[in-house]
Amino acid sequence: MKINSVAILGLGAVGSYLLWGLSKKTDIELYVIAEGERKSRYEKEGFTINGKEYHPIIKTPEEAKGVDLLIVTVKYNSLRPALSDIEKMVDKNTMVMSLMNGVESEDIIAEKIGEEHIIYSLIKVAAEREGNSVVFDPETTIGIIYGEKDLNRGSERVEALAELFGKAGLHHASSDVILHEIWNKFRLNVANNQIQAIIGCGVGAYRDSEHLGFLRKKVREEVEEIAKAKGIDFSLCKSTPVGSKVADRARYSTLQDIDAGRHTEIDMFAGAVVRMGKELDIPTPYNEFIFHAIKALEEKNDGKFDYK
Repeated sequence: MKINSVAILGLGAVGSYLLWGLSKKTDIELYVIAEGERKSRYEKEGFTINGKEYHPIIKTPEEAKGVDLLIVTVKYNSLRPALSDIEKMVDKNTMVMSLMNGVESEDIIAEKIGEEHIIYSLIKVAAEREGNSVVFDPETTIGIIYGEKDLNRGSERVEALAELFGKAGLHHASSDVILHEIWNKFRLNVANNQIQAIIGCGVGAYRDSEHLGFLRKKVREEVEEIAKAKGIDFSLCKSTPVGSKVADRARYSTLQDIDAGRHTEIDMFAGAVVRMGKELDIPTPYNEFIFHAIKALEEKNDGKFDYK
């Protein structure tokens, strides 16, 4: 199996890392998916990644029908609206990789196109975005982890991805316990992304403040209780280090969204923890508080209670 064409749906920090790497390959068709005004804007403005301008081919979902590999990197709240576009691109041989945060995106996509198309994966990249510009350190980026949920499928797809990413300079690794790895990243995101977003501080504060450390520990413990009930064993996770090396000033994606006045992916973090906790009858008071606190920050950014 060889991957000859790749489409990227969603050009934020993760999509930019992929575009940066895959643009180096001359033996594949690479395109970004967009239509309407967004397509026109992408074609006119391009993308700035680590100070370099990129002008990839932009295709509509219909034009990308039958792509070998579709990589989905949209924001959580944009996933369900994008399902019809995903369906338009997928044919019987298309492999779909979701590099979104959280633990739900593969299941949501599979509801529309079938799980047989999905290769499970995660990505760890510490990037900063300002407008149309994305910056990251390629050397310290952990990169993409992928694997088959059902090991009986064999290794053909995993080997094809290794060839694709390896020759693109993208950091990558395969895992035969990919679901556990995805949950391990989820645990990391829930613990690190959320408290920082409420306080509005760099990640160094987790080391400097015992109070932030306490809150991080409590939200992480709630995830661990839910994961245990779902049969997730974090001790199996060996292919990924704890996280990308970041500066003390670093602000993770949730805080970057708050800073920019955007809505966050809190529904995918604390929101998902609360939903699963209710299903499993596991209390999640810390994540429930965080969910409502960040929703209130979003409302504040929206001007809902701006009483100047």
